[in-house]
This record gives sequence, structure tokens and C-alpha cells, in this order.
Amino acid sequence: MRVIFLGTPDFAVPSFNALVASRHEVVAAVTQPDRPRDRGKVSACPVKLAAQAAGVPVFQFEKIRDGGADALRGLGADVMVTCAYGQILDETLLELTPHGVINVHASLLPAYRGSSPIQWAVINGEKVTGVTTMKTSLGLDRGDIIMRSEIEILPEETAGELFDRLAPLGAELIVKTLDAIEDGSATFTPQDESKATYFPMFRKQDGRIDPGMTVEKFVNFVRGTSPWPGAFCRVGGKLLKVHKARALRGDEPCTRRLYFPGEFAVFFGRLHLAFSDGLAVLEEVQPEGGKRMSGAAYALGHADINGKRADE
Repeated sequence: MRVIFLGTPDFAVPSFNALVASRHEVVAAVTQPDRPRDRGKVSACPVKLAAQAAGVPVFQFEKIRDGGADALRGLGADVMVTCAYGQILDETLLELTPHGVINVHASLLPAYRGSSPIQWAVINGEKVTGVTTMKTSLGLDRGDIIMRSEIEILPEETAGELFDRLAPLGAELIVKTLDAIEDGSATFTPQDESKATYFPMFRKQDGRIDPGMTVEKFVNFVRGTSPWPGAFCRVGGKLLKVHKARALRGDEPCTRRLYFPGEFAVFFGRLHLAFSDGLAVLEEVQPEGGKRMSGAAYALGHADINGKRADE
């Protein structure tokens, strides 16, 4: 089949490359416009770079609903594939090709609809996730399910590490999905709306640590916000990022002092942060303007941190 691929970030690149290498023909790639990225420098997104390397024509629309259908109609495509494209399609675009629009979504729909399913699955302590291919309809991630593939979320896995495992899974699944659509064996199963969950896009400020969390929730929060936006708080007005944390084990030596939620504690060479139900060990942190270091090293260089409160 002739395919128009719509995608933007790193997650979409394996799916794009898999389709290019498949029996299907990718006739165009549609990405978000070039944006300021590192230090304000305008640069192309990962899918655009992959398309250029593959010799596939690239289209970029500030708003694809404003003229995008007219620009793409003449390509004679059989199907459109979206994977983390970043814009909502209207009915005209959904009906542009004979087989409509097939989306690659990084969750087991109908759970975790929305734009940050990988991060939220880790934050919420899920044990299993996966990738779903669906036929896109009007409404956020509401289309019929075509195929799903599950994987286990590893106990200490970060969102970034899970991202790296889900992306090739999505690539494998989208090729199988288009093969099935082409040979007529694909099935389309409506989603069970009673099981649907929605989680919003993650923003930079959403990485702020809430001392009212439980320790388990905090540890998952650190994993789920890694590498972006990163879990953070302020100590003495300065930013402190937490890159790795774990719960203080019951068999580890501990001071008898009681700490209030949000209070830092230093004992037995470890840096801790108190939460509503106990203490977490901060294993790796990064002070504002500094490099990543162990929590113990940070505590050695900040002798006054014991007893300080986060964000005070």
C-alpha cells in the first residue's frame, strides 16, 4: 500500500523506518514544523531527518487542518499512519485515503489515552503496558482497536528506558497491521468506553515533587519523569533534581528521629527525603548548575541540608 506517514519525535522513527523497509511504499512524511530546540537553535525533528535520509518527501504544516488535505490528496495514498504526530486531524483528513488513518499508540487502549501514556504508566506503578494500533476516529484515541502487543514494565525502569523498548514494538506492530489491512484479515474491535482512562500531556512544571506523596509514589514519579521533565524541588531557593531514588528498606539502619513530609534527612552516609509514610533514599541528584552526583556526595558538600524542607 501507498502510505503517508505522520510523526514527529524519536518514538516515531522506528515505525517510519520499518514501513520504509516493508513491502509498503511510504510516499510522504508529515512532521511538525522545525522548532527551536537546543539553546534556541531551530532544527528539524527526528522523523524529518529520517525521511530525508530515506529520500522520502517531507511536508510540514503549522496546522494540518488548514490546507493539509489539499496538499496530500494528490499523492494517491491508500492509508495514512500517525505515530506521535502532535496535531489533531479533522474529518476531512480522516477520510482522505481509502483505508483512513491508522494510529500507533503507546498504551494498551482504552487505558492511558492522551499524549504521555508512557510516563503516566510508570508514575502510576503499572506492571504491564504495550502498544496498540487503532483506526483513528473523531475523539481522542477512541478508534477501533486493530492489534495490541504487551510488555512487562521492569521494576526500576524509567520512562525513557521503557520508551526505547516500546518504539521498536510499535514499529513491528504497524507493519503487521498494514499487512493485515491489505490482505483483508484485519479485525476492528470497538473500545470498551467503561475501561477508558485519560491522562494529560506532561509539562515541564509537572516534575515538581509533592511531599504529600507516599514513598512508593515518589519512587515511581522519579522513574516516570526521567529523562523529562525530571523530578525536582528547590532547596534554599535553588533547584535540585532527583534522578534516582528508592524506598528506605526496613532492614537498613535508621535514625529514630521523626521527619516531616518534605524534610531532608542525612544519616549513615545517605541522603533521604521524607514523605507521608516514610523516607526515600535519594541515590542520584543534580544541583542547579551542577553535574549529576550521588546523594551521599551532595550531602557531604551541603552539611546544612539535614532538617531543611523542600521548596522552603
